[in-house]
Amino acid sequence: MQADRSTQRAATRLCIQCGLFLLQHGAESALVEELSTRLGVALGMDSVESAISSNAIVLTTIKDGQCLTSTRKNHDRGINMHVVTEVQHIVIMAEHKLLDLKDIEKRFNHIKPLRYPRWLVVLMVGLSCACFCKLNNGGWDGAAITFFASSIAMYVRQLLTHRQMHPQINFCITAFVATTVSGLLLRIPQFANTSTVAMAASVLLLVPGFPLINAVADMFKGHINTGLARWAIASLLTLATCLGVVMAMTLWGLRGWA
Repeated sequence: MQADRSTQRAATRLCIQCGLFLLQHGAESALVEELSTRLGVALGMDSVESAISSNAIVLTTIKDGQCLTSTRKNHDRGINMHVVTEVQHIVIMAEHKLLDLKDIEKRFNHIKPLRYPRWLVVLMVGLSCACFCKLNNGGWDGAAITFFASSIAMYVRQLLTHRQMHPQINFCITAFVATTVSGLLLRIPQFANTSTVAMAASVLLLVPGFPLINAVADMFKGHINTGLARWAIASLLTLATCLGVVMAMTLWGLRGWA
């Protein structure tokens, strides 16, 4: 009986660690619930019940009528699909009996988020925003301005994130920088006829697309509370971005988007 209790305790700990990994790195609530349940069943539990919110997860395993409940607080660690994929692989291997409790714990402890080099992220963000400008009739000159402004803004965003700046303040300052750089460049005589689409495209790196998609997915799949919380966070980030843009346009007297 004591051995069974110890095994259930270890399985509970791994199940909630699985769910926490997914929740911290941007997985939707349905996937968090599904994978933590699948892992528990693969480890011999009769069933796994979980309650997920935006800042915590509560999970209960049931084995031979014995219930064991654990709670963990969620700290957002940023969207990282590499971690989500690694957790999925571990769960699948556990279901095929390729991993036992110790192997799963060891693999969880060795999961590290994949981080691209900062310069590569800055370059690709600048190119993507520039492409959007060109595709929306911004011209090559507008694309050049967008590339320059969005690259600088992304670099500033990385610096603020590294210093653990509050996300809303981070987005506001980044939007201010992007709008300032693109707006002041449009004042140069050589860019007098350039479309102001360049200003709009330079702040596209701040669109919280992933949180909004997850929010809608959560609400459609029955996780209303989590979906509303994610929607509120994404809306606050959008509001902070708008404040940064308006502040820059008001301070420098920039012409509006056309």
